[in-house]
Amino acid sequence: MSIVSADRSISRPLLTLIIAGCIIAAITNGIRTSFGLFTLPVTADLGITRETWGMAIAIQNLAWGVAQPFAGGIADRYGTARVVVFGLIVYALGLALMVLSPTGTLLNLSAGVLTGVGIATSSFSIVMAAFGRNVPQEKRSLIFGVATAASSFGQFVFAPIGQSFISNFGWQSALLYLATILILAIPLAYALRGRAEHTTGGADLKFMEALSRAIGHGSYRLLVVGFFVCGFHLAFISVHMPAYLVQCGLSPAVGSWSIAVIGLFNIAGSLLSGYLGSRLPKHLLLATIYFSRAVAIGLFVLFPVTEVTAYVFSAAMGLLWLSTVPLTAGLVSLFFGARYMGMLYGLAFFSHQLGSFMGVWLGGFVFDQTGSYSLVWYLGILLGLGSAALHLPIRERGARSFGMAAAE
Repeated sequence: MSIVSADRSISRPLLTLIIAGCIIAAITNGIRTSFGLFTLPVTADLGITRETWGMAIAIQNLAWGVAQPFAGGIADRYGTARVVVFGLIVYALGLALMVLSPTGTLLNLSAGVLTGVGIATSSFSIVMAAFGRNVPQEKRSLIFGVATAASSFGQFVFAPIGQSFISNFGWQSALLYLATILILAIPLAYALRGRAEHTTGGADLKFMEALSRAIGHGSYRLLVVGFFVCGFHLAFISVHMPAYLVQCGLSPAVGSWSIAVIGLFNIAGSLLSGYLGSRLPKHLLLATIYFSRAVAIGLFVLFPVTEVTAYVFSAAMGLLWLSTVPLTAGLVSLFFGARYMGMLYGLAFFSHQLGSFMGVWLGGFVFDQTGSYSLVWYLGILLGLGSAALHLPIRERGARSFGMAAAE
């Protein structure tokens, strides 16, 4: 399905698709980023360690990453709407079954595998693949930024909502309410119907052949490896920072509002990233973002933690949070075109989720072993510097093996 008008402007059907996709992205990401608020009540009520809880969320991120390339490939071939509906149902089921998961093993299945697969098949990665095949190349970076900003708005909205649900009704009821919201979002998927079509100027490849050729592209490999660090930072901070702030003597409310501030400032960061990505070299912008993250984390651990420094750090990280996504998605589209966008961005996102797995699990493990998160904060600084260096050699041009050298 192609719904870009002949003059390459955004048509009314495309605007409807974008609005529906952004609402779905906001809901799915907003709920996902609220899991850190459940760390203290779940571990206290069930009598499990933070490593056990962290492992369940780490498995969620890993399942998300493993499922993402396949979810993207299925959406490319059979249509986005069906995949999103399936994902919203599985996502809601995973949240509901968390209430019936009193042990680490059961949490690994409900909060981990089921929820991870649900996120992979319903979140902003699938939404952006739908945008990518309906939006002209020159507008993709900006629209990817809009989708990412919508995801961030969800984080801003659902952080206080999630905390309110937990405080007033308990964490079990909070999960059921969030699951209900996911089910109510299902009708919006209708606007995302459609699949990738063959376009002139690009290669027509089978799944494994396309995958093999993409992996052989040097700049894509650097992009994929660098995206690991993004996942590490985001997962560690979103899951463990609320508990870290409580450990530093602040209230749980500060933790929830810190996550909300990240989401609020990420709206501006994502839109700015999408805007700049259509005008400046994307790989240099990514290098700058990762370097800036390292600096922000370094300053945060250097100064005493107060309510003010927590919010300032959250604002700084918010500007840098998902601003990597429109740039990374834009580079994947530039390298290989829109036809394989879902699958090949999904593969890059698998690397992101490997980083998420390590960030969540390592945070819990290090805390249980040392009683502190300091080592993980320091590791986050080093990884940020390393990722910044990895992005510098990337070359922004289409992959000849995909027929993209002059196609887009």
